[in-house]
Amino acid sequence: MLMKQKTSKSFSIFSTLMLLLLFLPSNVLAQSSAGSPDFIMSMVVATVIIVFGAIIFVTDSLLQLEGKRQLEGKDVKVDASLFPKNLNGNAADLPSYIPKDRYFKLRRGFDINLEGKPEEKIIDAPQVTRYSVSPMDFYGIAPIPKIVPEEGDAVLAGDELFFDKRNPEIKFVAPVSGEFIGLERAEKRAVKEVMILADKEIKFRELPHLDINVAERADIVDFLKKYGGWVHLRQRPFDSIPNPEDVPRDVFISTFDTAPLAPNLNFATHGEEAAFQAGIDMLNKLTDGTVFLGLDGRAKEVPSPVFTNAKNVEPYWFKGKHPAGNVGVQIHHIKPIKKGDTVWYLHPHDVIVLGRMLTERRYNTERLVALTGAEIKPNVYAMVRPGANMGELLSAVQFQEENVRLVSGDVLTGKKKSRDGFLGFFEDQVTVLLEGDYYEPFGWLLPQEVRPSISPTFPGFIFPDMEFRADTNAHGERRAFVVTGQYEEVLPMDIYPQHLMKAIITNDFERMEGLGIYEMSEEDIALCEFVCTSKMPLQQILREGLEIVNE
Repeated sequence: MLMKQKTSKSFSIFSTLMLLLLFLPSNVLAQSSAGSPDFIMSMVVATVIIVFGAIIFVTDSLLQLEGKRQLEGKDVKVDASLFPKNLNGNAADLPSYIPKDRYFKLRRGFDINLEGKPEEKIIDAPQVTRYSVSPMDFYGIAPIPKIVPEEGDAVLAGDELFFDKRNPEIKFVAPVSGEFIGLERAEKRAVKEVMILADKEIKFRELPHLDINVAERADIVDFLKKYGGWVHLRQRPFDSIPNPEDVPRDVFISTFDTAPLAPNLNFATHGEEAAFQAGIDMLNKLTDGTVFLGLDGRAKEVPSPVFTNAKNVEPYWFKGKHPAGNVGVQIHHIKPIKKGDTVWYLHPHDVIVLGRMLTERRYNTERLVALTGAEIKPNVYAMVRPGANMGELLSAVQFQEENVRLVSGDVLTGKKKSRDGFLGFFEDQVTVLLEGDYYEPFGWLLPQEVRPSISPTFPGFIFPDMEFRADTNAHGERRAFVVTGQYEEVLPMDIYPQHLMKAIITNDFERMEGLGIYEMSEEDIALCEFVCTSKMPLQQILREGLEIVNE
Protein backbone atom coordinates (compact mmCIF):
# COMPACT_ATOMS: atom_id res chain seq x y z
CA MET A 1 0.00 0.00 0.00
CA LEU A 2 2.89 2.34 0.78
CA MET A 3 4.24 1.81 -2.73
CA LYS A 4 1.03 2.94 -4.30
CA GLN A 5 0.76 5.98 -2.09
CA LYS A 6 4.20 7.23 -3.04
CA THR A 7 3.74 6.45 -6.71
CA SER A 8 0.59 8.55 -6.62
CA LYS A 9 2.58 11.37 -5.03
CA SER A 10 5.23 11.37 -7.75
CA PHE A 11 2.55 11.01 -10.38
CA SER A 12 0.78 14.08 -8.96
CA ILE A 13 4.01 16.09 -9.29
CA PHE A 14 4.41 14.85 -12.85
CA SER A 15 0.81 15.89 -13.55
CA THR A 16 1.50 19.34 -12.11
CA LEU A 17 4.45 19.75 -14.49
CA MET A 18 2.19 18.76 -17.36
CA LEU A 19 -0.37 21.35 -16.28
CA LEU A 20 2.35 24.01 -16.29
CA LEU A 21 3.21 22.93 -19.79
CA LEU A 22 -0.41 23.20 -20.90
CA PHE A 23 -0.62 26.74 -19.53
CA LEU A 24 2.50 28.08 -21.24
CA PRO A 25 1.82 31.65 -22.39
CA SER A 26 -0.51 31.17 -25.31
CA ASN A 27 0.63 34.39 -26.98
CA VAL A 28 4.15 32.97 -27.42
CA LEU A 29 2.88 30.01 -29.40
CA ALA A 30 0.14 31.94 -31.18
CA GLN A 31 2.47 34.69 -32.43
CA SER A 32 5.33 32.37 -33.43
CA SER A 33 5.72 30.66 -36.75
CA ALA A 34 6.91 27.04 -36.94
CA GLY A 35 10.51 27.97 -37.64
CA SER A 36 10.88 31.06 -35.45
CA PRO A 37 13.32 31.14 -32.50
CA ASP A 38 10.46 31.73 -30.05
CA PHE A 39 8.61 28.64 -31.28
CA ILE A 40 11.74 26.50 -31.15
CA MET A 41 12.56 27.74 -27.63
CA SER A 42 9.01 26.98 -26.45
CA MET A 43 9.27 23.43 -27.79
CA VAL A 44 12.65 22.97 -26.07
CA VAL A 45 11.21 24.15 -22.75
CA ALA A 46 8.22 21.83 -23.16
CA THR A 47 10.49 18.88 -23.93
CA VAL A 48 12.68 19.59 -20.90
CA ILE A 49 9.63 19.75 -18.64
CA ILE A 50 8.29 16.43 -19.95
CA VAL A 51 11.67 14.68 -19.67
CA PHE A 52 12.29 16.07 -16.19
CA GLY A 53 8.85 14.94 -14.98
CA ALA A 54 9.31 11.49 -16.50
CA ILE A 55 12.72 11.10 -14.81
CA ILE A 56 11.22 12.03 -11.42
CA PHE A 57 8.33 9.62 -11.86
CA VAL A 58 10.46 6.66 -13.02
CA THR A 59 13.24 7.25 -10.47
CA ASP A 60 10.80 7.45 -7.56
CA SER A 61 9.06 4.26 -8.67
CA LEU A 62 12.36 2.37 -9.05
CA LEU A 63 13.55 3.51 -5.60
CA GLN A 64 10.37 2.24 -4.00
CA LEU A 65 10.53 -1.10 -5.82
CA GLU A 66 14.13 -1.63 -4.75
CA GLY A 67 13.31 -0.64 -1.18
CA LYS A 68 10.45 -3.11 -1.09
CA ARG A 69 12.69 -5.89 -2.49
CA GLN A 70 15.47 -5.24 0.03
CA LEU A 71 13.08 -5.25 3.01
CA GLU A 72 10.84 -8.10 1.91
CA GLY A 73 10.04 -10.35 4.86
CA LYS A 74 11.43 -7.88 7.42
CA ASP A 75 9.33 -6.03 9.96
CA VAL A 76 10.91 -2.69 9.07
CA LYS A 77 9.40 0.41 7.50
CA VAL A 78 11.67 2.62 5.41
CA ASP A 79 10.39 5.26 3.03
CA ALA A 80 12.59 4.70 -0.04
CA SER A 81 11.31 7.65 -2.04
CA LEU A 82 12.38 10.96 -3.49
CA PHE A 83 9.61 12.46 -1.35
CA PRO A 84 10.02 10.71 2.01
CA LYS A 85 7.63 11.11 4.90
CA ASN A 86 8.08 10.25 8.53
CA LEU A 87 6.62 6.74 8.88
CA ASN A 88 6.60 6.90 12.64
CA GLY A 89 3.03 7.53 13.75
CA ASN A 90 4.28 8.83 17.12
CA ALA A 91 5.38 12.18 15.77
CA ALA A 92 7.68 14.28 17.92
CA ASP A 93 5.48 17.35 17.57
CA LEU A 94 2.37 15.81 19.12
CA PRO A 95 0.33 18.05 21.43
CA SER A 96 1.08 17.40 25.08
CA TYR A 97 -2.36 15.90 25.73
CA ILE A 98 -1.78 13.02 23.23
CA PRO A 99 0.31 10.11 24.59
CA LYS A 100 2.70 8.73 21.99
CA ASP A 101 2.04 5.09 22.89
CA ARG A 102 -1.70 5.45 22.16
CA TYR A 103 -1.51 7.35 18.90
CA PHE A 104 -2.21 6.16 15.37
CA LYS A 105 -1.40 8.25 12.32
CA LEU A 106 -3.28 6.87 9.33
CA ARG A 107 -1.67 7.51 5.95
CA ARG A 108 -4.53 6.51 3.69
CA GLY A 109 -7.89 8.19 3.27
CA PHE A 110 -9.51 11.14 1.54
CA ASP A 111 -11.39 14.17 2.84
CA ILE A 112 -14.34 15.35 0.73
CA ASN A 113 -14.41 19.06 1.45
CA LEU A 114 -17.96 20.29 0.77
CA GLU A 115 -19.82 23.55 1.20
CA GLY A 116 -22.45 23.71 3.92
CA LYS A 117 -20.59 22.76 7.10
CA PRO A 118 -22.60 23.31 10.29
CA GLU A 119 -21.83 26.37 12.40
CA GLU A 120 -21.58 25.84 16.15
CA LYS A 121 -24.93 27.47 16.66
CA ILE A 122 -28.19 26.02 17.96
CA ILE A 123 -31.48 27.31 16.56
CA ASP A 124 -34.86 27.01 18.22
CA ALA A 125 -36.08 23.54 17.31
CA PRO A 126 -39.09 23.55 15.01
CA GLN A 127 -42.30 21.97 16.29
CA VAL A 128 -42.04 18.46 14.88
CA THR A 129 -45.47 16.85 15.10
CA ARG A 130 -44.71 13.44 13.58
CA TYR A 131 -42.07 10.91 14.60
CA SER A 132 -41.37 7.38 13.47
CA VAL A 133 -39.32 4.32 14.43
CA SER A 134 -38.39 2.33 11.33
CA PRO A 135 -37.68 -1.41 11.62
CA MET A 136 -35.61 -0.99 8.45
CA ASP A 137 -32.98 0.93 10.43
CA PHE A 138 -32.01 -2.31 12.20
CA TYR A 139 -30.25 -5.25 10.57
CA GLY A 140 -31.20 -8.79 11.48
CA ILE A 141 -34.82 -8.34 12.57
CA ALA A 142 -37.91 -9.67 10.80
CA PRO A 143 -39.38 -7.31 8.16
CA ILE A 144 -42.83 -7.56 9.78
CA PRO A 145 -42.49 -7.09 13.55
CA LYS A 146 -45.33 -7.43 16.04
CA ILE A 147 -46.99 -4.05 16.63
CA VAL A 148 -48.20 -3.55 20.22
CA PRO A 149 -50.47 -0.43 20.36
CA GLU A 150 -53.68 -0.10 18.39
CA GLU A 151 -54.20 2.84 16.04
CA GLY A 152 -55.37 5.83 18.08
CA ASP A 153 -53.81 4.64 21.36
CA ALA A 154 -51.94 7.15 23.52
CA VAL A 155 -48.29 6.33 24.24
CA LEU A 156 -45.60 7.80 26.49
CA ALA A 157 -41.96 8.22 25.51
CA GLY A 158 -40.51 4.84 26.47
CA ASP A 159 -43.69 2.81 25.90
CA GLU A 160 -43.38 -0.31 23.76
CA LEU A 161 -44.18 0.10 20.05
CA PHE A 162 -43.16 -3.24 18.55
CA PHE A 163 -40.90 -6.26 18.96
CA ASP A 164 -39.15 -8.72 16.68
CA LYS A 165 -41.09 -11.98 16.63
CA ARG A 166 -37.82 -13.93 16.74
CA ASN A 167 -36.59 -12.04 19.82
CA PRO A 168 -39.76 -10.87 21.61
CA GLU A 169 -37.90 -9.92 24.80
CA ILE A 170 -36.14 -7.00 23.02
CA LYS A 171 -38.52 -4.02 22.95
CA PHE A 172 -38.54 -1.09 20.52
CA VAL A 173 -40.07 1.90 22.28
CA ALA A 174 -41.54 5.28 21.43
CA PRO A 175 -39.13 8.27 21.27
CA VAL A 176 -41.96 10.72 22.08
CA SER A 177 -45.37 10.76 23.68
CA GLY A 178 -48.52 11.21 21.65
CA GLU A 179 -51.01 9.26 19.57
CA PHE A 180 -50.06 6.11 17.66
CA ILE A 181 -51.26 6.88 14.12
CA GLY A 182 -50.41 3.66 12.33
CA LEU A 183 -47.95 2.12 9.91
CA GLU A 184 -46.44 2.78 6.52
CA ARG A 185 -45.65 -0.37 4.59
CA ALA A 186 -43.05 -1.13 1.94
CA GLU A 187 -42.85 -3.99 -0.58
CA LYS A 188 -44.19 -7.39 0.48
CA ARG A 189 -46.03 -5.68 3.35
CA ALA A 190 -42.79 -5.05 5.24
CA VAL A 191 -43.22 -2.38 7.91
CA LYS A 192 -41.37 0.76 6.83
CA GLU A 193 -42.49 3.27 9.47
CA VAL A 194 -44.23 3.04 12.87
CA MET A 195 -45.60 6.56 13.36
CA ILE A 196 -46.62 8.76 16.30
CA LEU A 197 -48.40 12.12 16.34
CA ALA A 198 -46.32 13.85 19.01
CA ASP A 199 -47.54 15.89 21.96
CA LYS A 200 -46.38 19.48 22.22
CA GLU A 201 -44.86 18.66 25.60
CA ILE A 202 -43.26 15.24 25.80
CA LYS A 203 -44.32 12.99 28.68
CA PHE A 204 -42.09 10.11 29.73
CA ARG A 205 -42.64 6.69 31.21
CA GLU A 206 -40.78 6.57 34.52
CA LEU A 207 -38.16 3.83 34.60
CA PRO A 208 -37.31 1.83 37.73
CA HIS A 209 -34.19 2.73 39.66
CA LEU A 210 -31.14 0.61 38.79
CA ASP A 211 -28.02 0.91 40.94
CA ILE A 212 -25.26 0.20 38.46
CA ASN A 213 -22.73 -0.35 41.25
CA VAL A 214 -24.49 -3.40 42.69
CA ALA A 215 -26.53 -4.66 39.73
CA GLU A 216 -25.57 -7.95 38.13
CA ARG A 217 -25.03 -8.23 34.39
CA ALA A 218 -28.29 -10.15 33.97
CA ASP A 219 -30.22 -7.35 35.70
CA ILE A 220 -28.74 -4.74 33.34
CA VAL A 221 -29.49 -6.88 30.28
CA ASP A 222 -33.13 -7.32 31.36
CA PHE A 223 -33.44 -3.59 32.10
CA LEU A 224 -32.16 -2.60 28.65
CA LYS A 225 -34.23 -5.19 26.79
CA LYS A 226 -37.46 -4.21 28.54
CA TYR A 227 -37.14 -0.42 28.37
CA GLY A 228 -35.70 0.16 24.89
CA GLY A 229 -31.99 0.62 25.56
CA TRP A 230 -30.81 -2.67 24.06
CA VAL A 231 -31.49 -1.59 20.45
CA HIS A 232 -28.89 1.19 20.80
CA LEU A 233 -26.18 -1.47 20.97
CA ARG A 234 -24.69 -2.76 17.72
CA GLN A 235 -22.28 -5.61 17.16
CA ARG A 236 -19.47 -6.29 14.74
CA PRO A 237 -19.53 -8.28 12.59
CA PHE A 238 -22.85 -7.72 10.77
CA ASP A 239 -23.93 -4.40 12.46
CA SER A 240 -26.93 -6.18 13.96
CA ILE A 241 -28.57 -5.88 17.38
CA PRO A 242 -26.52 -8.09 19.72
CA ASN A 243 -27.76 -11.40 21.06
CA PRO A 244 -28.43 -10.86 24.80
CA GLU A 245 -26.81 -14.23 25.50
CA ASP A 246 -23.49 -13.11 24.00
CA VAL A 247 -20.79 -11.38 26.02
CA PRO A 248 -18.74 -9.06 23.80
CA ARG A 249 -14.98 -9.34 23.69
CA ASP A 250 -14.74 -5.51 23.89
CA VAL A 251 -16.82 -2.37 23.35
CA PHE A 252 -15.72 0.47 21.03
CA ILE A 253 -16.86 4.09 20.82
CA SER A 254 -15.58 6.61 18.26
CA THR A 255 -15.88 10.13 19.63
CA PHE A 256 -15.33 12.02 16.37
CA ASP A 257 -16.70 11.87 12.85
CA THR A 258 -14.65 12.56 9.70
CA ALA A 259 -17.43 12.05 7.13
CA PRO A 260 -18.33 14.97 4.81
CA LEU A 261 -20.12 17.80 6.66
CA ALA A 262 -20.19 15.69 9.84
CA PRO A 263 -21.31 17.32 13.09
CA ASN A 264 -18.72 18.28 15.68
CA LEU A 265 -19.33 15.79 18.49
CA ASN A 266 -17.37 17.93 20.96
CA PHE A 267 -20.04 20.59 20.48
CA ALA A 268 -23.00 18.23 20.13
CA THR A 269 -22.31 16.42 23.42
CA HIS A 270 -21.39 19.47 25.49
CA GLY A 271 -22.59 19.21 29.09
CA GLU A 272 -23.37 15.48 28.95
CA GLU A 273 -20.50 14.33 31.20
CA ALA A 274 -22.74 12.65 33.79
CA ALA A 275 -24.88 10.74 31.30
CA PHE A 276 -21.89 9.69 29.20
CA GLN A 277 -20.02 8.38 32.25
CA ALA A 278 -23.11 6.51 33.46
CA GLY A 279 -23.38 4.89 30.04
CA ILE A 280 -19.70 3.91 30.16
CA ASP A 281 -20.16 2.36 33.61
CA MET A 282 -23.10 0.33 32.28
CA LEU A 283 -21.09 -0.91 29.29
CA ASN A 284 -18.25 -2.04 31.55
CA LYS A 285 -20.74 -4.27 33.34
CA LEU A 286 -21.80 -5.82 30.02
CA THR A 287 -18.35 -6.91 28.82
CA ASP A 288 -15.52 -8.92 30.33
CA GLY A 289 -13.14 -6.97 28.13
CA THR A 290 -12.36 -3.27 27.70
CA VAL A 291 -14.34 -0.20 26.68
CA PHE A 292 -12.17 1.59 24.08
CA LEU A 293 -12.57 5.27 23.16
CA GLY A 294 -11.34 6.54 19.80
CA LEU A 295 -10.31 10.20 20.27
CA ASP A 296 -9.58 12.89 17.70
CA GLY A 297 -5.81 13.26 17.28
CA ARG A 298 -5.90 15.71 14.38
CA ALA A 299 -5.12 18.57 16.84
CA LYS A 300 -7.76 20.87 15.31
CA GLU A 301 -9.18 21.25 18.80
CA VAL A 302 -8.83 19.54 22.15
CA PRO A 303 -11.52 16.85 22.53
CA SER A 304 -14.40 17.61 24.86
CA PRO A 305 -14.03 16.90 28.59
CA VAL A 306 -17.04 14.60 28.12
CA PHE A 307 -14.59 12.23 26.43
CA THR A 308 -11.18 13.06 27.90
CA ASN A 309 -12.42 12.91 31.50
CA ALA A 310 -14.27 9.61 31.05
CA LYS A 311 -13.21 6.93 33.53
CA ASN A 312 -13.01 3.16 33.14
CA VAL A 313 -12.09 3.42 29.47
CA GLU A 314 -8.96 2.86 27.41
CA PRO A 315 -8.45 5.83 25.05
CA TYR A 316 -6.62 5.80 21.72
CA TRP A 317 -5.96 8.78 19.46
CA PHE A 318 -6.31 8.80 15.68
CA LYS A 319 -5.04 11.27 13.12
CA GLY A 320 -5.82 11.07 9.43
CA LYS A 321 -8.27 11.79 6.69
CA HIS A 322 -11.67 10.16 6.39
CA PRO A 323 -12.41 7.37 7.38
CA ALA A 324 -10.17 7.86 10.45
CA GLY A 325 -13.28 8.56 12.54
CA ASN A 326 -15.01 5.30 11.58
CA VAL A 327 -15.28 2.90 14.48
CA GLY A 328 -14.46 -0.03 12.16
CA VAL A 329 -11.12 1.53 11.21
CA GLN A 330 -10.34 2.15 14.87
CA ILE A 331 -11.22 -1.43 15.85
CA HIS A 332 -8.90 -2.67 13.10
CA HIS A 333 -5.94 -0.75 14.50
CA ILE A 334 -6.60 -1.19 18.23
CA LYS A 335 -7.69 -4.84 18.38
CA PRO A 336 -8.84 -6.42 15.11
CA ILE A 337 -11.83 -8.74 14.88
CA LYS A 338 -11.01 -12.37 14.20
CA LYS A 339 -13.34 -15.16 13.16
CA GLY A 340 -15.52 -16.03 16.14
CA ASP A 341 -15.03 -12.64 17.85
CA THR A 342 -17.98 -10.43 18.74
CA VAL A 343 -17.49 -6.81 19.70
CA TRP A 344 -20.05 -4.09 20.35
CA TYR A 345 -19.93 -0.46 19.31
CA LEU A 346 -22.00 2.65 19.98
CA HIS A 347 -22.23 6.25 18.86
CA PRO A 348 -21.60 8.73 21.72
CA HIS A 349 -25.26 9.82 21.52
CA ASP A 350 -26.35 6.23 22.17
CA VAL A 351 -24.01 6.00 25.17
CA ILE A 352 -25.68 9.16 26.51
CA VAL A 353 -29.17 7.66 25.99
CA LEU A 354 -28.17 4.61 28.06
CA GLY A 355 -26.72 6.89 30.72
CA ARG A 356 -29.89 8.98 30.91
CA MET A 357 -31.89 5.82 31.56
CA LEU A 358 -29.91 5.63 34.81
CA THR A 359 -29.47 9.32 35.72
CA GLU A 360 -32.88 10.63 34.57
CA ARG A 361 -34.83 7.34 34.81
CA ARG A 362 -36.45 7.94 31.44
CA TYR A 363 -35.91 7.06 27.79
CA ASN A 364 -34.66 10.41 26.49
CA THR A 365 -33.18 10.31 22.96
CA GLU A 366 -32.97 14.10 22.47
CA ARG A 367 -29.81 15.14 20.62
CA LEU A 368 -28.33 17.92 18.51
CA VAL A 369 -28.81 17.20 14.81
CA ALA A 370 -26.68 19.06 12.23
CA LEU A 371 -28.53 20.58 9.25
CA THR A 372 -25.91 20.62 6.49
CA GLY A 373 -25.41 21.18 2.78
CA ALA A 374 -24.98 24.22 0.54
CA GLU A 375 -28.63 24.12 -0.54
CA ILE A 376 -29.98 25.30 2.83
CA LYS A 377 -29.20 28.30 5.00
CA PRO A 378 -28.25 28.57 7.76
CA ASN A 379 -26.24 25.41 8.44
CA VAL A 380 -26.79 24.96 12.16
CA TYR A 381 -27.83 22.46 14.84
CA ALA A 382 -31.35 21.74 16.09
CA MET A 383 -32.30 19.81 19.26
CA VAL A 384 -34.68 17.04 18.18
CA ARG A 385 -35.07 13.27 18.50
CA PRO A 386 -34.28 10.55 15.97
CA GLY A 387 -37.30 9.70 13.86
CA ALA A 388 -38.34 13.34 13.35
CA ASN A 389 -40.24 14.16 10.18
CA MET A 390 -37.74 15.56 7.65
CA GLY A 391 -39.98 18.25 6.18
CA GLU A 392 -40.91 19.64 9.61
CA LEU A 393 -37.32 19.45 10.83
CA LEU A 394 -36.10 21.44 7.84
CA SER A 395 -38.82 24.06 8.19
CA ALA A 396 -36.37 25.97 10.39
CA VAL A 397 -34.06 26.70 7.42
CA GLN A 398 -34.41 28.25 3.97
CA PHE A 399 -33.86 26.25 0.79
CA GLN A 400 -31.58 27.87 -1.79
CA GLU A 401 -32.77 25.54 -4.57
CA GLU A 402 -35.95 23.53 -5.13
CA ASN A 403 -34.51 20.57 -7.05
CA VAL A 404 -32.73 18.96 -4.11
CA ARG A 405 -32.32 15.59 -2.43
CA LEU A 406 -32.75 15.12 1.31
CA VAL A 407 -30.39 12.66 2.93
CA SER A 408 -30.68 11.24 6.43
CA GLY A 409 -26.99 11.00 7.33
CA ASP A 410 -23.91 12.00 5.34
CA VAL A 411 -23.41 11.97 1.57
CA LEU A 412 -21.50 8.68 1.58
CA THR A 413 -23.70 6.42 3.71
CA GLY A 414 -26.94 8.33 4.25
CA LYS A 415 -30.36 7.29 2.96
CA LYS A 416 -32.47 9.25 0.52
CA LYS A 417 -35.63 10.64 2.11
CA SER A 418 -38.67 12.52 0.87
CA ARG A 419 -39.96 15.58 2.73
CA ASP A 420 -42.56 13.27 4.21
CA GLY A 421 -39.84 10.84 5.38
CA PHE A 422 -38.18 10.54 8.78
CA LEU A 423 -34.71 10.96 10.28
CA GLY A 424 -32.94 7.61 10.79
CA PHE A 425 -32.69 6.04 14.24
CA PHE A 426 -28.89 6.33 14.48
CA GLU A 427 -28.45 9.60 12.59
CA ASP A 428 -27.40 13.01 13.90
CA GLN A 429 -27.06 14.76 10.53
CA VAL A 430 -29.29 15.84 7.65
CA THR A 431 -27.65 16.69 4.31
CA VAL A 432 -29.36 18.59 1.48
CA LEU A 433 -27.80 18.19 -1.98
CA LEU A 434 -28.54 19.37 -5.49
CA GLU A 435 -30.23 16.65 -7.49
CA GLY A 436 -27.76 15.52 -10.15
CA ASP A 437 -30.29 14.90 -12.91
CA TYR A 438 -28.20 16.37 -15.71
CA TYR A 439 -25.65 15.16 -18.24
CA GLU A 440 -22.13 16.45 -18.76
CA PRO A 441 -21.33 16.09 -22.48
CA PHE A 442 -17.92 14.52 -23.07
CA GLY A 443 -17.15 14.72 -19.35
CA TRP A 444 -15.00 11.61 -19.68
CA LEU A 445 -12.83 13.40 -22.24
CA LEU A 446 -12.58 16.92 -20.82
CA PRO A 447 -13.69 17.49 -17.20
CA GLN A 448 -15.68 20.70 -17.23
CA GLU A 449 -15.36 21.67 -13.58
CA VAL A 450 -13.11 20.99 -10.62
CA ARG A 451 -14.60 18.41 -8.26
CA PRO A 452 -13.36 16.33 -5.31
CA SER A 453 -11.38 13.41 -6.71
CA ILE A 454 -8.30 11.34 -5.92
CA SER A 455 -7.35 11.51 -9.59
CA PRO A 456 -4.61 14.03 -10.52
CA THR A 457 -6.56 14.57 -13.76
CA PHE A 458 -8.58 17.07 -11.75
CA PRO A 459 -6.29 19.82 -10.41
CA GLY A 460 -8.21 19.98 -7.11
CA PHE A 461 -5.20 18.57 -5.26
CA ILE A 462 -3.46 21.89 -5.91
CA PHE A 463 -6.11 23.64 -3.76
CA PRO A 464 -6.61 21.33 -0.73
CA ASP A 465 -8.80 23.83 1.15
CA MET A 466 -11.25 24.43 -1.71
CA GLU A 467 -14.87 23.63 -0.84
CA PHE A 468 -17.09 21.98 -3.42
CA ARG A 469 -20.82 22.23 -3.99
CA ALA A 470 -22.11 18.69 -3.93
CA ASP A 471 -24.72 17.11 -6.16
CA THR A 472 -25.89 13.52 -6.66
CA ASN A 473 -24.58 13.04 -10.22
CA ALA A 474 -22.43 9.91 -10.53
CA HIS A 475 -20.69 11.32 -13.67
CA GLY A 476 -20.81 8.01 -15.48
CA GLU A 477 -22.54 4.67 -15.63
CA ARG A 478 -21.64 1.27 -14.24
CA ARG A 479 -18.66 -0.23 -16.10
CA ALA A 480 -16.41 -3.27 -16.12
CA PHE A 481 -15.02 -4.06 -12.65
CA VAL A 482 -11.33 -3.45 -13.29
CA VAL A 483 -8.34 -3.40 -10.94
CA THR A 484 -7.25 0.20 -10.40
CA GLY A 485 -5.73 0.29 -6.90
CA GLN A 486 -8.01 3.20 -6.00
CA TYR A 487 -9.71 1.42 -3.11
CA GLU A 488 -6.41 0.70 -1.36
CA GLU A 489 -5.44 4.37 -1.55
CA VAL A 490 -8.37 5.46 0.62
CA LEU A 491 -8.93 2.52 3.00
CA PRO A 492 -6.53 2.62 6.01
CA MET A 493 -6.95 -1.08 6.79
CA ASP A 494 -4.80 -4.09 5.93
CA ILE A 495 -7.54 -5.44 3.69
CA TYR A 496 -7.74 -5.83 -0.08
CA PRO A 497 -11.23 -4.43 -0.73
CA GLN A 498 -11.36 -5.11 -4.47
CA HIS A 499 -10.49 -8.78 -3.98
CA LEU A 500 -13.07 -8.96 -1.19
CA MET A 501 -15.78 -7.48 -3.44
CA LYS A 502 -14.99 -9.99 -6.17
CA ALA A 503 -15.13 -12.85 -3.66
CA ILE A 504 -18.61 -11.69 -2.63
CA ILE A 505 -19.79 -11.37 -6.24
CA THR A 506 -18.60 -14.92 -6.98
CA ASN A 507 -20.06 -16.21 -3.70
CA ASP A 508 -16.66 -17.53 -2.57
CA PHE A 509 -17.32 -18.04 1.15
CA GLU A 510 -13.78 -19.02 2.17
CA ARG A 511 -12.18 -16.09 0.36
CA MET A 512 -14.66 -13.68 1.94
CA GLU A 513 -13.60 -14.85 5.39
CA GLY A 514 -9.92 -14.85 4.53
CA LEU A 515 -10.06 -11.34 3.06
CA GLY A 516 -11.53 -9.80 6.21
CA ILE A 517 -15.27 -9.44 5.66
CA TYR A 518 -15.90 -9.74 9.42
CA GLU A 519 -14.11 -6.41 9.96
CA MET A 520 -16.02 -4.48 7.32
CA SER A 521 -19.20 -2.44 7.33
CA GLU A 522 -20.86 -0.21 4.75
CA GLU A 523 -19.39 2.98 6.20
CA ASP A 524 -15.87 1.53 5.84
CA ILE A 525 -16.28 0.75 2.14
CA ALA A 526 -18.28 3.91 1.31
CA LEU A 527 -15.24 6.00 0.38
CA CYS A 528 -14.05 3.21 -1.93
CA GLU A 529 -17.44 3.43 -3.65
CA PHE A 530 -16.98 7.19 -4.05
CA VAL A 531 -13.61 6.84 -5.82
CA CYS A 532 -14.61 3.76 -7.84
CA THR A 533 -13.96 4.20 -11.57
CA SER A 534 -16.26 1.26 -12.30
CA LYS A 535 -19.18 2.87 -10.39
CA MET A 536 -19.83 -0.35 -8.47
CA PRO A 537 -22.42 -0.36 -5.64
CA LEU A 538 -19.87 -1.55 -3.10
CA GLN A 539 -21.99 -0.92 0.01
CA GLN A 540 -24.80 -3.04 -1.41
CA ILE A 541 -22.35 -5.78 -2.42
CA LEU A 542 -20.77 -5.83 1.05
CA ARG A 543 -24.16 -6.11 2.75
CA GLU A 544 -25.02 -9.08 0.51
CA GLY A 545 -21.73 -10.71 1.53
CA LEU A 546 -22.37 -10.11 5.23
CA GLU A 547 -25.78 -11.73 4.90
CA ILE A 548 -24.20 -14.73 3.20
CA VAL A 549 -21.63 -15.36 5.94
CA ASN A 550 -24.23 -14.70 8.65
CA GLU A 551 -26.59 -17.42 7.45
